[in-house]
Amino acid sequence: MTDLSTDIDTDSVVAGLVSSLTLEQKVRLLTGASFWTLHSEPQIGLDTIVVSDGPAGVRGQLWDERDSSANLPSPTALAASWDVDRVYALGQLIAAEARRKGVGVALGPTVNIQRSPRGGRHFEAYSEDPWLSGVVGTAFVRGVQSCGVGATPKHFVANDSETDRMTVNVNVDERTLREVYLAPFERMVTEGGAWLVMSSYNSVNGVTMTENELLRSPLKDEWGFDGVVVSDWMGVRDTVAAGVSAQDVAMPGPDGVWGDALVEAVRAGQVSETDIDEKVLRILRLAGRLGALDGVEAATPLAEPWPAERIDALLREAAADGMVLVKNDAAGASPVLPLGTDPGTVAVIGQHARIARSQGGGSATVFPDHVVTPLDGLEEAFGAERVSFAPGVRASESLLPVDATVATDPATGESGVHVRFLGADGGVVLDEHRGSGRLTWLGDPVLADTAVVEATTTFTAPEDGEYAVGFAGLGLFRFEVDGELKSDGLFFPDGTDPFMAFLNPPKQSFPITLAAGQTVALRLEHRPQQQLGLAAVMFTLGYEEPFGSADDELERAVSLAAASDVAVVVVGTTEQLESEGFDRDGLRLPDGQDELVRRVVAANPRTVVVVNSGGPVILPWLDDAPAVLLTWFPGQEMGHALADVLTGAVEPGGRIPTTWAATEDDVPVWQVEPVDGQLYYDEKLNVGYREWMRRQAAGGPAPAIPFGHGLGYTSWEFGEPSVEGGGAGGVGLEVSVPVTNVGDRAGKQVVQVYLSRVSDSDIERPVLWLAGYAVVRAEAGESAVATVAIEPRSLQHWSVDDHAWLTEGGTYAVRVGSSVAELSEAVEFTV
Repeated sequence: MTDLSTDIDTDSVVAGLVSSLTLEQKVRLLTGASFWTLHSEPQIGLDTIVVSDGPAGVRGQLWDERDSSANLPSPTALAASWDVDRVYALGQLIAAEARRKGVGVALGPTVNIQRSPRGGRHFEAYSEDPWLSGVVGTAFVRGVQSCGVGATPKHFVANDSETDRMTVNVNVDERTLREVYLAPFERMVTEGGAWLVMSSYNSVNGVTMTENELLRSPLKDEWGFDGVVVSDWMGVRDTVAAGVSAQDVAMPGPDGVWGDALVEAVRAGQVSETDIDEKVLRILRLAGRLGALDGVEAATPLAEPWPAERIDALLREAAADGMVLVKNDAAGASPVLPLGTDPGTVAVIGQHARIARSQGGGSATVFPDHVVTPLDGLEEAFGAERVSFAPGVRASESLLPVDATVATDPATGESGVHVRFLGADGGVVLDEHRGSGRLTWLGDPVLADTAVVEATTTFTAPEDGEYAVGFAGLGLFRFEVDGELKSDGLFFPDGTDPFMAFLNPPKQSFPITLAAGQTVALRLEHRPQQQLGLAAVMFTLGYEEPFGSADDELERAVSLAAASDVAVVVVGTTEQLESEGFDRDGLRLPDGQDELVRRVVAANPRTVVVVNSGGPVILPWLDDAPAVLLTWFPGQEMGHALADVLTGAVEPGGRIPTTWAATEDDVPVWQVEPVDGQLYYDEKLNVGYREWMRRQAAGGPAPAIPFGHGLGYTSWEFGEPSVEGGGAGGVGLEVSVPVTNVGDRAGKQVVQVYLSRVSDSDIERPVLWLAGYAVVRAEAGESAVATVAIEPRSLQHWSVDDHAWLTEGGTYAVRVGSSVAELSEAVEFTV
């Protein structure tokens, strides 16, 4: 927790400023000034504070390509590295990007628990384990705030799936809530000193989170959180209930349920002005920390922008260090990987190799200035003359936004799209050139005077074939191709969920046969309507590429694999399958991809399967594939990082932070859809690997990829672990184990420490639980001692009767290993 002794003078100044404001001025500060800003107040020297989504890159106030952003690997990839020093550095990059864009608050990290692999934002969170989630999230928070930008752990709390997230009531018992779902937030507040926390949409045990007592206790009272609780967008719904709660800021603005209604509630005695003062004090304290309050020095030096070379280097390292080598069988005398720089001819197969999936969908989406695709990276590493490509199957039915490679602005002649905002009288309110057909405006003032948004472009076919052109969006559209009307009216397919469709809109497309270089004029009109109560426009003007018959393309890919020395087949999900706003229907790869893998593996014994997904998928061919590498959504340097790993320039450094099932039927928590508005966390403490271990002990199925698993390019030997210390409550407990790199090259090992209860217990406990780890990097033949300090909390449980953390005396056991499935014999100790 931040040492408040350094804030005494600041708090005195802030308290004086609060007392100088009228009630109306104070209440005004509690609702956003716009979609992405907080109000300024010149009278007291308060500047505008800009906030931005920021778990995997800082987007800024524009949701488009005009202000590009560094695209970090997905949080699943960061957690898979288990490297808190690198995560800290990535937090500093987030701060540098934020300050470059004039942003003071990054809305991240997302630290909800990966309770079910079906969770839509699984890729955006860290782990199924609360301890690992908290440790990684705290490193991120500290990195961001070390450079003068506020971090915002979210979503507090139990927003662990997306279905009906605005209305669902999560039923979770007090002990589980404390030990699993609140635990990561506690660490980020008490150790990370987080300056903000975001409250979630859902209810917990019957009370919506913007009104829930959990905001006051434990967050503010018990943990000492002295920052700002900001709502998720449109999360504050009741003037009085939220006004008397510990909710501080309602976003977005300027409209909302507070404002004049809250002023009247204070004057009517329904809300105390003391509550208002407390909220304002916290906002001003935050402003002081950010350097946005006259007379108060920023808490930390403000970040400077990073040069592109520094950004790319860090993102390349981070992506490779999060990649998990699941399997690496021998092909002849040695394992398939690494390939070296001269593997012969290389067949690169799969649409994901050419159209990189660097990030998931939803509010975490950013617009990087470049993305290195796997095909680009492998051609650069091996030489374009050695690399051949075949798509194999159509990996996605979604539209590709028109961009500089195929589109020309008819008004300016530049590459891209021309956009006009037209008033009700047909007059031009604003026009602009855009580089992409992926278009979004949220809360933009221009929309207030806009009756029609028109996007036009000239599409040029890069090759012969049958294309499809069209749009993806929701609402009233009119679409023309070379002046011919193709669609006109309300586009809102039956059964469409508005929130889901806003983030992942349905499409209409129309086939058209073109010769290479042939052009066609596209014109799309959209009539803006209120979306989710906001002035918002989001649509895509796009196209589908030519694709031959499914059988022919599959056969071509298989033939290419058979004729090559090595085959690299890249499969995965898309941002339309993994996104904010909805949960996944299932865990299967898109149709055709599993068959593609099977056929390529059968055709070439030196096949590497690269899985490009943000969260778990089912791998029914895992036993047959010689080498399998998980990349997650690896960010803008994806292709370079993949080439580094495949050639052996660097090791794949990742270890699985969440268990992958062999079949959908094996998944412990499948149900994420509420029933009659209720979602029950009946698994209690047994989330993720804990439940897998419990079921395996009773003869249940084993996972496809166990928690903590990951291979490298060298071999390791573990010595006998030892346990020292452990006074009252386990204070001073330390586990040590010698490890030796017995291979022929440098490598990385993640030494994991798990605890279990040996003697009889009066409380229910998991079979085992993660209590710490150490990252060891060693040269060939080098030995090291991995030492892990066990925190007292790892031996404690939350007592519902005492409302306190207690340590139960008795005998415990330590097991050390490279995954939850590869552990040493137990070393017992007594507390």
